[in-house]
Amino acid sequence: MHIALYKPDIPQNTAAIIRLSACLNFKIHIIEPCGFNLSDPRFKRVVMDYIGFSKIFRYDDYNQFEKKNKKSRIILMTTKAKKFYHKFKFKKNDILLFGRESAGVPENLHKTIKNKLKVPINKNTRSLNVAMTVAIVSSEALRQSNFKK
Repeated sequence: MHIALYKPDIPQNTAAIIRLSACLNFKIHIIEPCGFNLSDPRFKRVVMDYIGFSKIFRYDDYNQFEKKNKKSRIILMTTKAKKFYHKFKFKKNDILLFGRESAGVPENLHKTIKNKLKVPINKNTRSLNVAMTVAIVSSEALRQSNFKK
């Protein structure tokens, strides 16, 4: 299973996602530019030594990311989706794509990515924290793939 972060801009969220991915043996794909440097103290405080257990791939832009991952199905997690994540059938090599905390992904990606999912939330709220969404959705994807240590 793979997690992709599109131009992440909050270091603590990215660090928490990397830490989660290290624990669950997910690969992390970071689509640049990041809104911070990986030497940022806020990032380091949360990621701790888990970065050493992580498989992180970095890409200059979305086009490079897409080219290098042609064999995987990209699934966009977005509040604009109509379909809920728990009603979707995940596959082993899926890449769960999460947008920027401040802006999501650009409209052209919304138009080109076939699979778009969301987490059901209270209609009076806007969105969950991206790290929480990664944990929720990746948990379901693992459940479906009969996760074993």
